[in-house]
Amino acid sequence: MNIAVVLYTSDLRLHDHPPLRAALSSCDRVVPLFVRDRAIAATGFAAPNRLAFLADCLAALDTGLRDRGGRLVIRSGDPVAEVCALVQETDADEVHMAAGVSGYAQDREERLRAALEAMGRRLYVHDTVITAVAPGAVLPAGSGSDHFAVFTPYLRRWTELPPRPVTTAPRLIRVPDGVGSEPLPARSAVTGVSPGLARGGEGEARRLLTGWLRAGITRYEDVHDDMAADATSHLSAHLHFGTLSPVEAVHRSRAAGGPGAEAFVRQLCWRDFHHQVLAARPRAATEDYRTRQDRWRTGAQAEEEVQAWKDGRTGYPVVDAAMRQLAHEGWMHNRARLLAASFLAKTLYVDWRTGAGHFLGLLVDGDVANNQLNWQWVAGTGTDTRPNRVLNPVRQGLRYDPEGRYVHRWVPELAELPAPRVHEPWRLEGLERARYDYPDPLVDLADGLGRFRQGRPGAVS
Repeated sequence: MNIAVVLYTSDLRLHDHPPLRAALSSCDRVVPLFVRDRAIAATGFAAPNRLAFLADCLAALDTGLRDRGGRLVIRSGDPVAEVCALVQETDADEVHMAAGVSGYAQDREERLRAALEAMGRRLYVHDTVITAVAPGAVLPAGSGSDHFAVFTPYLRRWTELPPRPVTTAPRLIRVPDGVGSEPLPARSAVTGVSPGLARGGEGEARRLLTGWLRAGITRYEDVHDDMAADATSHLSAHLHFGTLSPVEAVHRSRAAGGPGAEAFVRQLCWRDFHHQVLAARPRAATEDYRTRQDRWRTGAQAEEEVQAWKDGRTGYPVVDAAMRQLAHEGWMHNRARLLAASFLAKTLYVDWRTGAGHFLGLLVDGDVANNQLNWQWVAGTGTDTRPNRVLNPVRQGLRYDPEGRYVHRWVPELAELPAPRVHEPWRLEGLERARYDYPDPLVDLADGLGRFRQGRPGAVS
């Protein structure tokens, strides 16, 4: 009897899962394994919102496996040690897993391959499980570079490369008898979870995708920046945890057709773009991709301003609305992310790593590739071809929340103040201003721009 271990990481699904499909094709029995990695917990990456969502995902995966005759095996510890112990315990012949892109994922893969080779076993690593196109599958022609540093040429090449076919979920999964497992983690056991956190799991992901393709995607190009409309897919957490295949999302979106589908697929391409950058430059998770020699502000005043930003009390309503949505839902509208990040990095002129760390502490979809590299894009240390652009929160609020409904929803103390005044409440006078329990701006926008220009050598508007 041949046995294979399938190590689940950020690919918690049954549909369109090449590692599981390959293991079932080559072996009689399969052990689906998820390791609760203590190293990840020690780094702080295992934030409450993601732990709660993960519990949903693992429960749904276990249910799907049991419906097909199998079950999910849970272990805790170092993934390499746990996989090797399970291989020895079951006398498994091979291990299958999805390719990762972070420095940690690459190191884990190398360590696991070496350990299994020492045992006379083989590791199979599968591309296009976590991304639609594998990092490194498309490269700049004739440049000798190992990745694309600018999005638009990457998009052209990415679009020319058709994604692989989608595979179906298996009908039958046989797990060897007697394999021990820890209990599934429970969402209810996680403390500090955002009250409005969405539910996780493959079933929920597929329900959302189907509803999105039926009713949401046709309007996406026109309304995706409308913060009050909340008309985005809300699939980012499912893509992060792998409860939805990005390959399937691309295929089904293209089948839907139209400008909205094209715009949505472009966003999926952005996700792949950031993954291929991080795969080539793992240090970009913590270091400037392109240094600008910034002299970031530090000290007591900067710390107070950062705390006000975290609390949604900056005095700029659209920024505060964004930060309060993040705290309540563990998620934030994409346009709001750009505004909140620009305000911290460019107006307060605080190191992007401070903001990225706060986002990772709350975002249910927070991953190293998208979170860190989006922050670097906004801060101007990443792949943005206009690194010194500064987003004006008042103008952005008037443009993307013209009726003030997004601000009214998340900053209720301004709910009675109509647009456009809701985006500039400091302009109120006398008793009218006293009616609203809302702070004055932390910094005048012109002064913030001056900070940025003075701190970054060669900065322009």
